[in-house]
Amino acid sequence: MTRDGGPQSAGQPEPAQQIADHFIVVGSNALALRLILELTEHYEVPVMAIVQDRTEDHAPRIGRIPGLVKVVESRTVTDEALREVSASTARGIALVDGEDQDKIHAALSVQGHNPQIRVVLRMFNERLGKQIEKLLTNCASLSGSATAAPAFVNGALQRPNSVQVGERFVYVAYDDDIQSNRLCVVADRIDRQDLSRIRLMPETASRAADFIALATRYGPDATIPSSRTPTSPDTAHTPDAADTTTLRSNHPDGAGNGIAALQTLSNELRVSTPWFARLRWRLVDTFRYFTGARLRIVTAFALAATLASFLTTWAFNHSFIWTVYTTLLDMAGAAQPDQPGAGTDGWWQRVAQVIITFCGVTFVPLATAILVDILASGRRGQPKDPSSGTSDHIVVVGLGNIGTRVATLIHELGVPLVCVERNPEARGIAAARALNIPVVVGDGPMDDLLRRARIHRSRALIAVTRDDAANLEAALEARAIRPNVRIVIRLFDDDFAQHVYATLGNVASRSVSYLSAPAFAAALMSREVLGTLSVFRHVLLIAELTATEGSGLVGMNQHDVEGLGGIRVIAVRLAHNPMTYMWNYADRARRLAIGDRIVVASTRSGLGRLNTTQPAAEGGDPARQSTAGDRDTSGAGDGGS
Repeated sequence: MTRDGGPQSAGQPEPAQQIADHFIVVGSNALALRLILELTEHYEVPVMAIVQDRTEDHAPRIGRIPGLVKVVESRTVTDEALREVSASTARGIALVDGEDQDKIHAALSVQGHNPQIRVVLRMFNERLGKQIEKLLTNCASLSGSATAAPAFVNGALQRPNSVQVGERFVYVAYDDDIQSNRLCVVADRIDRQDLSRIRLMPETASRAADFIALATRYGPDATIPSSRTPTSPDTAHTPDAADTTTLRSNHPDGAGNGIAALQTLSNELRVSTPWFARLRWRLVDTFRYFTGARLRIVTAFALAATLASFLTTWAFNHSFIWTVYTTLLDMAGAAQPDQPGAGTDGWWQRVAQVIITFCGVTFVPLATAILVDILASGRRGQPKDPSSGTSDHIVVVGLGNIGTRVATLIHELGVPLVCVERNPEARGIAAARALNIPVVVGDGPMDDLLRRARIHRSRALIAVTRDDAANLEAALEARAIRPNVRIVIRLFDDDFAQHVYATLGNVASRSVSYLSAPAFAAALMSREVLGTLSVFRHVLLIAELTATEGSGLVGMNQHDVEGLGGIRVIAVRLAHNPMTYMWNYADRARRLAIGDRIVVASTRSGLGRLNTTQPAAEGGDPARQSTAGDRDTSGAGDGGS
């Protein structure tokens, strides 16, 4: 396929183009599509693609991307396909489709053609990925599902998604939740009825503007009077640090006057589910799993009779320890009756002993079944069905890669959940069984599956299948059964997601490919993205960049970096003190030296411009692009963020 997307002539392969320092993306799934768009639109680098079939999956859309140099069709990553995309002169390659072992073989083959090429692997098995990073030269392993899963979980729990930076956690706060010690404003003009109006990284005066103005006025060798020194950055009243009232007053129409800002926490927000509540839920759930309504009534009467008999025995025996001992033996049918001095030689005591013995017939088998179930969790052939006692849980629909990650995260938080999967061969069923998570498996109507999952008693629904229609169906059926249930769905088509958000209340949409593509693109550029944060249907990147010799960061100050547009410097780590994160670093005019590190909050385009910044000329300012004020108004696609 040619640059303009036209098909090649049958039987006449296109000759390899003389191109170097380009990037190769292998795959035709949603992540491959988003990654190519990320590289061509935001990093503006030449890209070639290898797809299995031009007519399947997202390959037709990939072929129509204007900035794409070439598309090569190949079922596997063969030597011929690598020569077609000029792998020997490529700068990097991303393997984002197929099984983990196939991508490992492809990576080894690629490095045989070009030992210095940057290799980025999408690996579901993160432990294996870390081992491959050590094996291959200049390799990075990422998991798209692990990158996106926290956004789904936090959306269902209605808690802010956070990214760990050092010992603190950075998150996005909105409107009245914004505190005075915020790091920076990251979005304004937020209209929840029209999310297209959001302005990400608004065009505000740089926090370093006052410092730069003073330095220019007084000269590099002059001493600035203390009365002229700008206010501390934590309290400076600049447009970027203005109070919320001032920012909202810029929109007199009253619409789109919300704002979002970055803040930090010393500890990540935890789900407020105490251990005793989780233990109680587990015991009640297991009890209801093994018992029906009639058996529970019988058990309740037996428990009451046993308690009454115990009190009777204790009243005549006056020894609590001995009464407990004989009661347990009676329940197991092992006590010796009519022993003088044992507290059972009276008429009332004998009646109590008989009642306890017969009630033990109910308790012992039930206790044995519960104990065996707990000890044998994960070793049964079939996944456990949810019991009638399941409540206040989260229902996860779909146990693919992302569904398995989501279910695992929820389980680790101690929140009860039930999974729903129509495909009995899905890989996530075995993982759920190992964690003793209830799974509803079947190919029936979605409303029946959700009712079996106890959706009418749940707190939230997360629909993460690969089919937009199936996810929407699950959301609508859940809403019909439980109108106030919290819903988080995965949608690929951005326009479709916008309509869903505008039509259904209490719904959040997320995108696996849209959330993970910026991290893969940054990894290809050897940039370290610490995580992604959602600002409604937009993505904000938190990245840590190092000023290395020959890079464009050396010689730049915060004013230069933020002047590129779409970037805010939120922390600095100096080379001589690398363990300390200095938040809202006060010296805005200090130029970065080799070894210094900066933590930035950036839009996708902003990070792309920073990546292409040229090193500073000797004695001059760094050469940089002048497209300030990146608004990054593209939708979130695949559910966005």
